[in-house]
Order: sequence, then C-alpha cells, then structure tokens
Amino acid sequence: VLQEIEAAQGSINLNELSRKLSVERSALEGMIQYWVRKGQLKDDAQENDVISRVCHAGACGRSCPGPQGCPFVMTMPRTFSLARREKD
Repeated sequence: VLQEIEAAQGSINLNELSRKLSVERSALEGMIQYWVRKGQLKDDAQENDVISRVCHAGACGRSCPGPQGCPFVMTMPRTFSLARREKD
C-alpha cells in the first residue's frame, strides 16, 4: 500500500488504489487507516478539510436548502498521500 501511494507521487483515490492492488475497497480502507494512525499516510480530506462547495450564502436566495439538499454541492473522492516527515 505504501509503495503504491509513493509511486503515485501525490494523492491517490481509494477506488484507483483498490483497482491497482486488486484488493477489495473495504479491506483496503482498514489497511489505510492503520497507516494513517501510524502517521505514515494522511487522509487528504481530514488534513485539508476539503469538501468542494459551489453553493454560498445568497446563491439560492432565501430558499437555500443547505448543503444536504443543495444540487450544487459535491463531495470529492477520498484521497490519501504520504505524510510529510519533519526533517531534523
């Protein structure tokens, strides 16, 4: 898992990694969470709090249904990358 993410030279999404490694997504999630807890990988969405939203106050006027009901809200696929190591 670590080698494949390193080879990606950046972020890689869970579905792509699952296909490359021929590992079921559910099994891969557990492996990745292990490495996130160990500090070797980072969950980019947690790290950057990334949820792309094009909806903003006033875009729908006063009838805005909020992020859960807005047709303009999009959640990006989960991606993971190597955790940056502090150099001494």
